[in-house]
Amino acid sequence: MSLAYFALIVSIVSASALEIAGATFGAQLGTMAAALSLLAAASSTRKADYEHYVRATSWGRWILVAIPLCIAAQLAPLPLRFAHPIWASAHEAIGGLSLGPITADIGLTVNALLLALAAISLLGVAILVVRNRGRAELVLFVLSGVTAVSALMLDLHRLSPALAASVPHDLTTSLAGLGLMLNLAVMQLAAERAETHHSVLRSVAIGLCGLVGALVSAAAIFGLSGTNTAIAAAFGVVLILLILVIRRLDLSPLAASALSVAALAGAAIVLTFLFEKSSGPILLRLAPEMGAETKAALERMLADTRWFGAGAGSFAAVGRIYQSDAGAVLTAPSAATSVFAGMGWVGLVAMIAVSLFALVRLFFGALQRGRDSFFPASAAACVLFALFQSFAGPGLLHPAAILCLSVIVGLGLSQSVSQSGSR
Repeated sequence: MSLAYFALIVSIVSASALEIAGATFGAQLGTMAAALSLLAAASSTRKADYEHYVRATSWGRWILVAIPLCIAAQLAPLPLRFAHPIWASAHEAIGGLSLGPITADIGLTVNALLLALAAISLLGVAILVVRNRGRAELVLFVLSGVTAVSALMLDLHRLSPALAASVPHDLTTSLAGLGLMLNLAVMQLAAERAETHHSVLRSVAIGLCGLVGALVSAAAIFGLSGTNTAIAAAFGVVLILLILVIRRLDLSPLAASALSVAALAGAAIVLTFLFEKSSGPILLRLAPEMGAETKAALERMLADTRWFGAGAGSFAAVGRIYQSDAGAVLTAPSAATSVFAGMGWVGLVAMIAVSLFALVRLFFGALQRGRDSFFPASAAACVLFALFQSFAGPGLLHPAAILCLSVIVGLGLSQSVSQSGSR
């Protein structure tokens, strides 16, 4: 598993660092590293590793296969009445076979398929390689460090626009939100180490690093980002605190259920208020402010979206049809909008369902895990943040954010069922 572990780290760091730096090949390098990690893990997997993977993904292994299959189905040639209208128009103009795919842009959907395969590969590899608690800690340190650096870039740019001007701010905002949850987990890790008679000096050093990362991320999210992003991060923090309170106070199942229901009711009230603050399509209500012309184009595009969408990743290509200015590019205001346009209602509902399944699995895994509960707890908080943030901004469309989130979920699932001494 050593090569798979190394390739996993390379995939996280390369995709994140290069994309933050503005390099165009960061996603490709991260995807290649993910493929290498999958091959290495497959070649060295033992029976115990397989059994561990089965336990960790018992909540829905079918999802890992269904996601790329649904995207691949959009590339299959179908009769024109099922295909995207652009292929019917092309058939009328130039003739040829009366077949066409669901997607409006084959190249963009192929890229989306490769990214989905890379993300699922990293999730599976993470489940296998972080069975060992030492490796799990190192992966957590890498993730928390990468996301904290991303938050620092956002802080520097907002304080002095001349600094880090080329950094994609929607990406750094999303990574900063993930970084807040991860660095809180690092602080919990340090506290657990101190309680179990590890080196006090080392525990303090780890705790201070986590505190600095959490402060940098909190400054980026709560001080320099939009209101909806700050609320998304607050939901994640509340979830971590909820799990911590239930565990530390050793609440009975009835008391824990009552506290959880109260937290859900509070979240529902906040969400109802936010969605009712603005009008228009529900997918645009939490998105950043945009011009009237852009909003009108987006509303037309969403109204024309079919049940199966226009092809995963094809938002930019389809957007040209609805953009009145031929030289302009219609970009997705949020990740949820892009998923809906690409995969339709089926894809959007599937995305929400997968997120909720993972959230529930990680939540109960954290309550059952014991002293290592901060792994699944932080992963659950990241999933909750990502679910809400997907309606508030487009940052989670970046390959770096997708790959990081996949590893975070894999880390949480693995440590939900792992034994600290497993290898």
